[in-house]
Amino acid sequence: MAPPAEGGTAGRKSPATVLLLYVACAFILLLLLAFYSPRLQPHTHGRSLHRRLKLHPKSFPSSGAASVGREGQHHQQPHHHAASFDPAIAELERRLDDKEWEREHYRLLHGDEDGGEPDDHMKEWEEFLKEEEDFINDDDRFNLADRISALFPKIDVAPTDGFVSLDELTTWNLEQARANQHHRSSREMELYDKSGSGIVSFGTFNALRQESHGDGNMLGFPWWKEEHFNASDANGDGFLDKSEFNDFLNPSDSDNPKIINLLSRQELRQRDKDGDGKLNFDEYFSGLHDHIHGYDDESADISHIGNMTVAKDRFSKLDKDNDGFVSEHELEPVLDKLYLSERYYARQQAIHAMSEADNDHDGRLTLGEMIENPYAFYGSVYLSDEDYFHDEFR
Repeated sequence: MAPPAEGGTAGRKSPATVLLLYVACAFILLLLLAFYSPRLQPHTHGRSLHRRLKLHPKSFPSSGAASVGREGQHHQQPHHHAASFDPAIAELERRLDDKEWEREHYRLLHGDEDGGEPDDHMKEWEEFLKEEEDFINDDDRFNLADRISALFPKIDVAPTDGFVSLDELTTWNLEQARANQHHRSSREMELYDKSGSGIVSFGTFNALRQESHGDGNMLGFPWWKEEHFNASDANGDGFLDKSEFNDFLNPSDSDNPKIINLLSRQELRQRDKDGDGKLNFDEYFSGLHDHIHGYDDESADISHIGNMTVAKDRFSKLDKDNDGFVSEHELEPVLDKLYLSERYYARQQAIHAMSEADNDHDGRLTLGEMIENPYAFYGSVYLSDEDYFHDEFR
């Protein structure tokens, strides 16, 4: 009987082997869970159980200080916040922004006289933040499904067909961004329009800005030149009103032909190595091609960057008069690639929302799809009630 008993022992796993198998299986399961992150399904009232909306004040000084930079040097705002999808949220953020604005400029004027203790402005800021975030996370007072239902017909306008297209959502996002931009510019203008006349001259602006900021902007180099101020002066009266001042702070979003031409000239001066006032192919290829590649084709293959054949094709498209050079006016159509504007961000925000909410992938959104995916539009939310959060487009 000894042989059968010996064979039975050989067919069984030792406790140590079984334990190792269990540990291996558990490890594999944890890896699968780590790499698979299912989309959180929204609560029936428009909220996920563990997600919280979070208001965001903007950074100071104003975004316009980083819009242009060194003459001819293009760059993007380093921490761009997408405009809020909902005007109600945007208004709360503007009020929060105003409190932060007041606190920052109070600090600039008076310093930290209290030894670092929170001043009244800071206490008001914190109280406002807590109160309003409690409000927008309360379904009984701020129901996302109801908010989306109310906003849908305001977005679905071109045409009014029961669907929101990418272009309609982009236009809506841009309108919200522009409203926010004008509000911030108005607050900034208050620093320079001491008389309340609604206009400001370059002399007044330059003197007050140097007094409070010095010669450089937030990136550390000067750019507040009179040439830029004069280009923003659309009517040529020597002063900037609120609309012109907004263009001055945000030139990449301006429709003023003089500002557009100035930005083109700045780019051309930076790239024009032989100083003839235009770009030949070599100057274009070494300085601009990689930045503007694909501007007229969103699905452009990134592997074509640096490709000489593709570069020549792009160059010929810019060279409208076929003289073998790109002039400052021929450079204007690609400025959006060199100075990222709110137009660019509005479209990227819309593309993101479409990818999240277009359940049937038909390239348009129904009211039902938007209600089912509220956090494609109400982003910047906590994934849990603890300290882990994920920033999304608003």
